[in-house]
Amino acid sequence: MAGNAGHGRGSVRIMAAVLDADIAALDGADLPDLAGKAVLVVNVASRCGLTPQYTALEELQERFADRGFTVLGVPCNQFGGQEPGSPEEIATFCSTTYGVSFPLTEKVEVNGPGRHPLYQRLTAHPDASGEAGDVQWNFEKFLLAPDGTVVARFRPRTEPGSDEVVAAVTAVLPS
Repeated sequence: MAGNAGHGRGSVRIMAAVLDADIAALDGADLPDLAGKAVLVVNVASRCGLTPQYTALEELQERFADRGFTVLGVPCNQFGGQEPGSPEEIATFCSTTYGVSFPLTEKVEVNGPGRHPLYQRLTAHPDASGEAGDVQWNFEKFLLAPDGTVVARFRPRTEPGSDEVVAAVTAVLPS
């Protein structure tokens, strides 16, 4: 995963053995450099029954950020229209309601013919039961090792603070 050099303001190129996709930041600013970090990529939504997972995602961010980890929230409106807001509305909701400090990308599609290239690659990775393919719902999680390879996939109802997720994150921390 490399930084955003040469890729236009507001985007970062996520590169690795599995991934090679440009994605822009929600607010148009530059996304942080993800090179060498463990990253938990999560498709998020503000009006979902699973939205309270933002709390545990932020706790993971705070707990492991100084050890080379970040959550990367990817807003998506494909599941029940549960992320209809503008970039400004999404950012305000996340910061004021959940104190989100991790980076958020532009709103993208994670399934179907308009699926973002990032998710074309992520969804090829199977979950613990061996099932790859479409994202099931909001808050599906993909863990990337510091070299950018996808090492785990957690379905939406798997809590970010669960022993399963925390163990997977700690296993791939770069420092």
